[in-house]
Parts: sequence; structure tokens; C-alpha cells
Amino acid sequence: MKTDLAACSEGEAPAPLFPARPVAGLAGTSFKPQHLKAILSGPKPLGFFEVHAENYMGAGGPPHRALEAIRRDHPVSLHGVCMSIGAPQPLDRAHLARFHALVQRYEPAFVSEHLAWSTHDNVYFNDLLPLPYTEMTLMTVCDHIDQVQEAIGRKLLLENPSTYVLYRESTMSETDFIRAVVRRTGCGLLLDVNNVFVSATNHGFSACQYLADFPLAAVGEIHLAGHAQQSDDEDGPLLIDSHDRPVADAVWGLFASVVERAAAIPTLIKWDGDIPEWPRLQAEAAAAQAILDRTGIHARSSHAA
Repeated sequence: MKTDLAACSEGEAPAPLFPARPVAGLAGTSFKPQHLKAILSGPKPLGFFEVHAENYMGAGGPPHRALEAIRRDHPVSLHGVCMSIGAPQPLDRAHLARFHALVQRYEPAFVSEHLAWSTHDNVYFNDLLPLPYTEMTLMTVCDHIDQVQEAIGRKLLLENPSTYVLYRESTMSETDFIRAVVRRTGCGLLLDVNNVFVSATNHGFSACQYLADFPLAAVGEIHLAGHAQQSDDEDGPLLIDSHDRPVADAVWGLFASVVERAAAIPTLIKWDGDIPEWPRLQAEAAAAQAILDRTGIHARSSHAA
């Protein structure tokens, strides 16, 4: 299916022009409207902000006024959660049109979506569900990414999932699947380090080995977040990608190892539940920035040598 760009743009208001701002080597945070006053009244943060695209798909109102105020002074990353890239049915053309309009309106530094599915027929599931890693799924995912990239006119970053079940019919590893997607579509990647740790713990594989096999050269952005721990039916550890607490020490360690190998990739602190006050979120971003600055310099020196 080819996307009609004219149809996507039909009826749009002229897009405001925002300044291009550098994002390389910076740490940022999720943008929450309750932090707007503190962000605008305090010292200007050095990093960038990320928003969920679906929260800004209305035509105007307070959400857009807040985001425009942020975008005037900061780079923004646009993160989709409802595209259902892995679903077998066609993409929702109306949703894709709204997504495209947001990209035009805010000129984000990054545009991303998830390697997951959340729709079946006319039903929407409020979750990011895992995929079987098969050739048929690969064809579907690549076709959908091609459609999104054609519609928005730029590279999409694809985020690795956090998973709680695996499919017996999978014929390739997750990293092999992701590598094939990048090769076929030319898309980039959003590496969520917390998702790697959550999935590794839940399924009993090595997070370090996963990252060693991950195509870091395609990574344009990194996510860090907190997770909750529960117990499964056999009293084993079950981690939930909850985004409602600080980044765990083990995840910080994995992040530092990634920066050692790939230098200072722009990194975002995700915090979507039990939202703290702005200084607490700033402190998490500052910790990420310190690792980017310290470890990234060492990595660049090592590569030069």
C-alpha cells in the first residue's frame, strides 16, 4: 500500500517553523505538562524532551500550546505508541496522517515507534504486544515501516520491546530480526536498555550478550526507564516495564557498557507513571548526561587510538 502524502496533508494549517537545535550527546526526559511551569521558569535544561505522539493528535488547545513552548527552546523527540507496526492488517491511514502532520508541525529531532502490535480487526489493545520472529512477520513489519517512512519523508527509529512471553514459532532471534528490518528498510533503531534488562530477566538470557549482538551502528536514540518487580506463577522474578520509578543500577551499568562501545548516543529518561517533581526527573537526566560525558569521551579516545 502506498501512502498518499497529499491526503495526509489535506486540511493542515501551515506548520510553524522551529529552530534546529543540536541533540548529539545529550540526555533528555519525557515531557509532562505538569512540569511546564518549572521548566520555563528555571534554568534552561541542556537536553531534549520526548512526547507521545498520540497525546497531541488534536488540532490545538492546551496540549499544543505547551508543546510549542517547549519546542521553541529545545529539541523534541516524537514517540508513537499506537501505530501497531507488527499487526497483520494494514496500517490505519487516518492515524498515519495525523502522525505525519505532527512531524511536519514540530520538526522533531527523532521520530520513533515500537516493534510490537496493539490492534486486531477493529479492536485496540492498550498494550504493546510481542511478535513471533518469522519471515512472514518480517515482511509485514518491513512493509509497514516502508509506508511510515514514505509518509513522513524521513527515517523512523524502531524500539526493541520488553517481553513477557515468547512464541514457539519464532525462527530467528530478536536481534537477528531487528538487524534484518534495518537492512531491508533503512530505518534506524531506538535502543531501550531497560527493555533489554526486563526481557533478559523474564526469559533467562544474558542482557550483555543481547547488547553485544545488537546493531548499535543503527541506533539513533537510547531510552532508560525504571521497572517494577513481581513474581511469576513459579515464584520466579517477573519484571514489568512500568516507567514509574528511577532507573535501576543494573540498567545504568548496561547503559554505560553501550556508551563505551557506541559513544554518546542521545539518551532519554522515560517516566510515565507516579510522576515525580521536575527536579527529581532532572536528576535522572543529569546522571545519564554524566555517563554520556565521561564514558563517551573515553570511548572516543579509545576508538581514536
